[in-house]
Amino acid sequence: MRVLHVISEMGAGGAETLVAGMVARGEEYGWVSAVAGGGGFRADALAAAGTPTFAVPLARRSKAGVLKAAWATRRAIARFRPDVVLAHNVGASLVARLALAPGRRRPVTVFHGVAEPDYPAAARILRRTSGRVVAVSAATADRLAASGLERPVVVRNAVFPRPPVFGRAEIRASLGVPERTPVALCLARLEPQKRHDVLLDAWAAVGGDAVLWLAGDGSLRPELERRAQELGRRVEFLGTRADVPDLLAAADVTVLTSDWEGLPLAVLESMAAGRPVVATDVGGIAGVLAGGGGIVVPPADPAATAAALTTLLFDPAARETTALEGIRAVERDYDPHPLMKSYDELLRGAR
Repeated sequence: MRVLHVISEMGAGGAETLVAGMVARGEEYGWVSAVAGGGGFRADALAAAGTPTFAVPLARRSKAGVLKAAWATRRAIARFRPDVVLAHNVGASLVARLALAPGRRRPVTVFHGVAEPDYPAAARILRRTSGRVVAVSAATADRLAASGLERPVVVRNAVFPRPPVFGRAEIRASLGVPERTPVALCLARLEPQKRHDVLLDAWAAVGGDAVLWLAGDGSLRPELERRAQELGRRVEFLGTRADVPDLLAAADVTVLTSDWEGLPLAVLESMAAGRPVVATDVGGIAGVLAGGGGIVVPPADPAATAAALTTLLFDPAARETTALEGIRAVERDYDPHPLMKSYDELLRGAR
């Protein structure tokens, strides 16, 4: 089965992580995979490993941008000749639908989530563009259904293991952090959805000599850097990183203060690495952490976030117990083989 993934870009986000994992595991299920998107380090890695990749300009939410992206995607379809097109998120679904010739089946869309006010618009677009919609969590499926879309099938995200290349001591040394210094890691683009402002407010209330690593880049970086200046070296902006497994090995705790999510792979990867999570109660996060692995806090609540971070950073017993719970939860509920089997059955039925 020839599968073409259509995605806006292949950087450090959760959807990109899922695509890279599905491409790598797809061979076990008889897939021949390709990716059409706006590039990024994950696309470079896939191309180096022999996966066909096709350059598609970002649509940028303009008619001209969407048409340019659709034209480039149509060329990718003509060259790769997929049996099925798998679009990741709403914009990619629109681009893929426009790119497919009349009479071709509509794309299958993986819906990773949107902000709460955008669900009605997302449901309208998906009704017109998608042959089948897959939601990454029950919470996102329920919201789409409430917005008027036939309830999507749910295929929960899973962890595709990526072992670290370097050890904890090496990564800490490269970043100038002593071995015993508590470190919290946030894996998130520096965009409004992720609410780094809430995180920085919370971090101001976390005592001791702990350090916060912000791994990601985005439009808010200059503003956030100014805001963090009063906290000194306790906040480090690492930019976009391709070595997430190494950063997880070097950190003690991870944190995510988003206003909305689907089922973030950053949370699952943290749990799999034995790193307790502090995360907001949005999307599928509460369901993920219900079996242990972290502390759920209300959105936009710096005080609750600071309290949870303080507990996990400075109480070794609580941190160890929570880490073990997270590892067990991932092993029990988020293995990649059920995910791949579900997608394989769904895509073969959609050809």
